[in-house]
Amino acid sequence: MAALFPAVSSRAKARVDAVNQDHRNIAMHGYDPVAYFTDGRPVKGSAQFTARWMGALWLFATAGHRDLFQKAPEKYAPQYGAYCAWAVSKGYTANGDPEAWRIVNGKLYLNYSRSVQKQWEQDAAQRIMEGDRNWPALHK
Repeated sequence: MAALFPAVSSRAKARVDAVNQDHRNIAMHGYDPVAYFTDGRPVKGSAQFTARWMGALWLFATAGHRDLFQKAPEKYAPQYGAYCAWAVSKGYTANGDPEAWRIVNGKLYLNYSRSVQKQWEQDAAQRIMEGDRNWPALHK
Protein backbone atom coordinates (compact mmCIF):
# COMPACT_ATOMS: atom_id res chain seq x y z
CA MET A 1 0.00 0.00 0.00
CA ALA A 2 2.89 2.38 0.60
CA ALA A 3 3.45 2.67 -3.16
CA LEU A 4 0.10 4.44 -3.56
CA PHE A 5 1.39 7.53 -1.77
CA PRO A 6 4.50 9.65 -2.13
CA ALA A 7 6.94 9.49 0.76
CA VAL A 8 5.51 11.12 3.87
CA SER A 9 7.63 14.12 4.76
CA SER A 10 8.34 15.30 8.28
CA ARG A 11 5.98 18.21 7.56
CA ALA A 12 3.17 15.72 6.82
CA LYS A 13 3.74 14.17 10.25
CA ALA A 14 3.34 17.59 11.91
CA ARG A 15 -0.08 18.96 12.68
CA VAL A 16 -1.64 20.49 9.57
CA ASP A 17 -4.09 23.33 9.00
CA ALA A 18 -7.69 22.34 9.68
CA VAL A 19 -8.42 22.82 5.95
CA ASN A 20 -6.09 21.70 3.18
CA GLN A 21 -5.45 24.77 1.04
CA ASP A 22 -3.06 26.00 -1.59
CA HIS A 23 -0.59 28.91 -1.37
CA ARG A 24 -3.48 31.32 -2.07
CA ASN A 25 -5.51 29.84 0.81
CA ILE A 26 -7.99 28.23 -1.61
CA ALA A 27 -9.61 25.03 -0.37
CA MET A 28 -10.27 21.94 -2.50
CA HIS A 29 -8.16 23.13 -5.44
CA GLY A 30 -10.98 25.58 -6.20
CA TYR A 31 -13.76 23.00 -6.50
CA ASP A 32 -17.27 23.79 -5.26
CA PRO A 33 -18.05 21.56 -2.25
CA VAL A 34 -21.81 22.07 -2.59
CA ALA A 35 -21.88 20.77 -6.18
CA TYR A 36 -21.13 17.21 -5.03
CA PHE A 37 -24.47 17.25 -3.22
CA THR A 38 -26.56 19.25 -5.69
CA ASP A 39 -25.04 18.19 -9.03
CA GLY A 40 -23.66 14.79 -8.03
CA ARG A 41 -20.26 15.58 -9.51
CA PRO A 42 -17.16 17.75 -9.04
CA VAL A 43 -17.55 21.28 -10.42
CA LYS A 44 -14.91 23.99 -10.43
CA GLY A 45 -15.85 27.07 -8.44
CA SER A 46 -15.51 30.67 -9.58
CA ALA A 47 -13.62 33.57 -8.00
CA GLN A 48 -16.92 35.44 -8.42
CA PHE A 49 -18.59 33.37 -5.68
CA THR A 50 -16.46 32.89 -2.58
CA ALA A 51 -16.73 32.45 1.18
CA ARG A 52 -14.19 32.30 3.98
CA TRP A 53 -14.45 29.49 6.49
CA MET A 54 -11.92 27.81 8.79
CA GLY A 55 -9.13 30.06 7.50
CA ALA A 56 -9.60 29.05 3.86
CA LEU A 57 -11.18 30.61 0.79
CA TRP A 58 -13.87 28.40 -0.74
CA LEU A 59 -15.00 28.84 -4.35
CA PHE A 60 -18.48 28.08 -5.67
CA ALA A 61 -20.04 27.68 -9.10
CA THR A 62 -23.07 29.79 -8.20
CA ALA A 63 -24.23 32.34 -5.64
CA GLY A 64 -26.81 29.80 -4.51
CA HIS A 65 -24.14 27.24 -3.71
CA ARG A 66 -22.17 29.85 -1.78
CA ASP A 67 -25.28 30.77 0.21
CA LEU A 68 -26.02 27.12 1.05
CA PHE A 69 -22.44 26.66 2.25
CA GLN A 70 -22.52 29.78 4.39
CA LYS A 71 -25.70 28.57 6.12
CA ALA A 72 -24.27 25.11 6.92
CA PRO A 73 -20.56 24.74 6.07
CA GLU A 74 -20.20 21.55 8.14
CA LYS A 75 -22.85 19.91 5.95
CA TYR A 76 -20.96 20.56 2.69
CA ALA A 77 -17.25 20.78 3.53
CA PRO A 78 -15.34 17.55 2.99
CA GLN A 79 -14.42 15.55 6.04
CA TYR A 80 -10.90 15.78 7.45
CA GLY A 81 -10.40 19.27 6.02
CA ALA A 82 -10.25 18.00 2.40
CA TYR A 83 -7.23 15.81 3.13
CA CYS A 84 -7.17 12.22 1.91
CA ALA A 85 -9.59 10.08 3.91
CA TRP A 86 -7.42 6.98 3.48
CA ALA A 87 -4.33 8.73 4.81
CA VAL A 88 -6.20 10.16 7.79
CA SER A 89 -7.50 6.68 8.59
CA LYS A 90 -3.85 5.56 8.69
CA GLY A 91 -2.77 8.42 10.98
CA TYR A 92 -1.22 10.93 8.58
CA THR A 93 -2.32 13.43 5.94
CA ALA A 94 -2.01 13.67 2.18
CA ASN A 95 -3.66 15.93 -0.35
CA GLY A 96 -7.22 15.12 -1.32
CA ASP A 97 -8.10 15.01 -5.02
CA PRO A 98 -11.52 16.59 -5.73
CA GLU A 99 -11.97 14.07 -8.56
CA ALA A 100 -11.56 11.13 -6.12
CA TRP A 101 -14.62 11.62 -3.97
CA ARG A 102 -17.54 9.83 -2.37
CA ILE A 103 -20.51 10.86 -0.24
CA VAL A 104 -21.11 8.39 2.59
CA ASN A 105 -23.97 8.90 5.05
CA GLY A 106 -24.38 12.49 3.86
CA LYS A 107 -20.70 13.41 4.28
CA LEU A 108 -18.18 14.20 1.55
CA TYR A 109 -14.82 12.39 1.56
CA LEU A 110 -11.85 13.02 -0.72
CA ASN A 111 -8.97 10.65 -1.37
CA TYR A 112 -5.47 11.12 -2.75
CA SER A 113 -6.33 9.47 -6.08
CA ARG A 114 -8.93 7.20 -7.61
CA SER A 115 -6.75 4.16 -6.99
CA VAL A 116 -6.46 5.06 -3.30
CA GLN A 117 -10.19 5.69 -3.25
CA LYS A 118 -10.80 2.13 -4.45
CA GLN A 119 -8.77 0.83 -1.50
CA TRP A 120 -10.64 3.12 0.91
CA GLU A 121 -14.01 1.96 -0.45
CA GLN A 122 -13.21 -1.70 0.26
CA ASP A 123 -13.93 -0.95 3.91
CA ALA A 124 -15.14 2.64 4.00
CA ALA A 125 -17.02 2.22 7.28
CA GLN A 126 -13.85 1.05 9.06
CA ARG A 127 -11.72 3.72 7.36
CA ILE A 128 -14.21 6.42 8.44
CA MET A 129 -14.24 5.15 12.02
CA GLU A 130 -10.42 5.21 12.11
CA GLY A 131 -10.28 8.59 10.36
CA ASP A 132 -12.71 10.10 12.84
CA ARG A 133 -10.53 8.80 15.67
CA ASN A 134 -7.24 10.03 14.12
CA TRP A 135 -8.30 13.41 12.72
CA PRO A 136 -8.33 15.45 15.99
CA ALA A 137 -4.63 14.71 16.59
CA LEU A 138 -3.59 15.54 13.03
CA HIS A 139 -4.72 19.14 12.67
CA LYS A 140 -4.05 22.42 14.46
